[in-house]
This record gives sequence, structure tokens and C-alpha cells, in this order.
Amino acid sequence: MGSVATFLDGRSKPSDDASLDSFSDRVWRLLDRIDCRLAESDEEREAIFRLRYDAYMRDGTITSNAANSFSDPFDEVGNVYIFGVYFDGVLVSSVRIHVASKEHPDFPSLEVFPELLQPEIEAGKVVVDPTRFVTDESFARLHRGLPYATLRLAGMAAHHFNAEHLLAAVRVEHQAFYRRIFRPRLISDPRPYPHLAKPISLMTINYPSIEDDVYRRFPFFRSTFAERRMLFERGRSSLLPGRTSPNQTMPP
Repeated sequence: MGSVATFLDGRSKPSDDASLDSFSDRVWRLLDRIDCRLAESDEEREAIFRLRYDAYMRDGTITSNAANSFSDPFDEVGNVYIFGVYFDGVLVSSVRIHVASKEHPDFPSLEVFPELLQPEIEAGKVVVDPTRFVTDESFARLHRGLPYATLRLAGMAAHHFNAEHLLAAVRVEHQAFYRRIFRPRLISDPRPYPHLAKPISLMTINYPSIEDDVYRRFPFFRSTFAERRMLFERGRSSLLPGRTSPNQTMPP
């Protein structure tokens, strides 16, 4: 998914129910001050590509380039959502989300794991593939909830588009973070991944089956229909049939 190794280790792990409640409260407070935006202008996209470059260079996953920017052809396909997460107006993290279906089959993980994912697409299933998950190092050290607040966008996409599969294409050392939240199933050992120096494994989450459990343990993953619609339908026609009425809401 991305270069966030420093912030996906055990130091971010709530150890018991009391600390989990306290952690959730901290993430709620963080969410009150962040703004998630679909990157639609060239300036917004370039800022995200530079944030990616810094994160991947720090992690030793890519080689340097003169532009100090990191993007790939999957940033240009029609079913991509590139989000920037801003704290008091400053870009602090980003995630790229592809919403794939039989009608819109382009997404990064399909290129690497075709024999596992192509049958699901051909069967008419919706797949949400979050990648290029990066954070600003200094901000994430101060706010341990930032990776959770950013990954919340992937859960929102899975819910909004009725996805059968929410993927986690991640390095082995990042698997524990996703297991902590989503309890995914590992379906492939690491393989070479385009444009990255380190191999990537594949996990999948049947999101409808675990959604209630995620909300119980991490209630800040809840969202309103209006919030999801603003993020995934603002500025464009909906790519896929999302939910037509709200059935999950944020607590007051």
C-alpha cells in the first residue's frame, strides 16, 4: 500500500479496552481537525506525488529522480481516487483508491496477482484496492492516529461501493497493522511489485462480514452517507452504484 513502516509498528497498538477507548477518542479529535480532499487540480496532485516521493525514498523503496516526485500510470485511470489528508490546511498524508469492477477493471494489484483477482472481477465482484498510502513523518510521530484516520477512507470506499473485497497489498512487515484493524486473509506471499524495490504480499478483506466488528473496535471508522457521497461523487459522476441511502452513521 505504501511507505508507512515507521508508523505501523507496535507502538501504535492499543493494548486493552481502556486504551482502545482512549485511542479512539484521540482519533476522533484528530478527525475534527483534518480535511480529506479528492485531488483534482494539478497542484494538489503534485503535492501528493512529492509527499509519496519523500516517504518512499525514506523507506528505501524507490530510487531518486530529479523531479522529487513519484507517480505511475495507475494515477491516470478513470476509476482512481487520489486523496490528500490535510491538518489545518497542511498536507499530512495520502492514499490512492481504485474501485474496480467488470466495467472498470484497471487497478494495480490486478497486474501483480492476476490469477487471484481476475476471476473475482469476471464474476462481477467489486474490488477496492488502496495503494500509495503515505504519511508525513514528523506529523505522524506526533499523531499516532494518522494512519488510522487515513486508512478510514478505504473502509468508506468499500462501504460506499458495496465492495466484496477490500485489498491490502502490503509488505510482510506491514501485515500486522492491517490484521489489527480488518483481520484480513493472506492470499499471496510477497511478489515483485512494479516501481518498488521491495516485494508485496496480498491480503483481502470481505468487508461486509467484518464491518460491524471494525466499528465496535474502532468506532471512528463509521461515516455518514453524506460524507461518503461528498468524497466519492463530488466533481464527477459515480463510477459504480454506491449505496442509495445511509445505513451507518457517525455517533453524535
